[in-house]
Amino acid sequence: MWPQPQLTQDPAEWLGDIHPLVEQLGSADGLASLHEVAHALLARPVSSLSELRKFLRAYHERILVAHELPAIQTAFAHVQRRELRELVALDQRLASESALQILAGPSRRVGRGQLQRLRPLRDERMVQRYLHAVESGEAHGWHTLVYGLTLAVYSLPIRQGLLGYAQQTARGFIHAAARPLQTTEADCRALFEELCEPLPAAVESLIAKMAGA
Repeated sequence: MWPQPQLTQDPAEWLGDIHPLVEQLGSADGLASLHEVAHALLARPVSSLSELRKFLRAYHERILVAHELPAIQTAFAHVQRRELRELVALDQRLASESALQILAGPSRRVGRGQLQRLRPLRDERMVQRYLHAVESGEAHGWHTLVYGLTLAVYSLPIRQGLLGYAQQTARGFIHAAARPLQTTEADCRALFEELCEPLPAAVESLIAKMAGA
């Protein structure tokens, strides 16, 4: 049974940190970072609830479902099979994805920060070897790959992990934008539930696709 979306949940439950784009929204510039990403996706800044909805739909379609969730799923599988070379190759491929360039800097900062938190796991060879690859410059340390690695290391279920990531990302974006846009709690909740409604089917489709690959 799928967990129900809850706005009161802490993103740290699944992510261990806030989403890298949401992290940028906490700056003194308010919506500046969200505007930057929205320009890349919509060619216009986010200045209203309707624009926020358009942005989040575009983000879900072009980045979350197309790139982030598959990266988490694939990293999870590589770590389970102890495939460091394949994990590093995936890391390098993400760097060539044009859609992810807006994410690159903050993603790597968050990913590397999470890897440092995993450093004490001396007996987890995949953690230590991927950390070494990042520190040596062989890999970048994308936050999605570190998230997938974390799910595998702690034997967390991939379905709930993918769904939790997607839900908490939506929750973080909405709450980061709510105050500057003067959005009501009711509007936030309605938008959150609208965005989360198709997520279980998207996750199941991804898992089925990966299983058949």
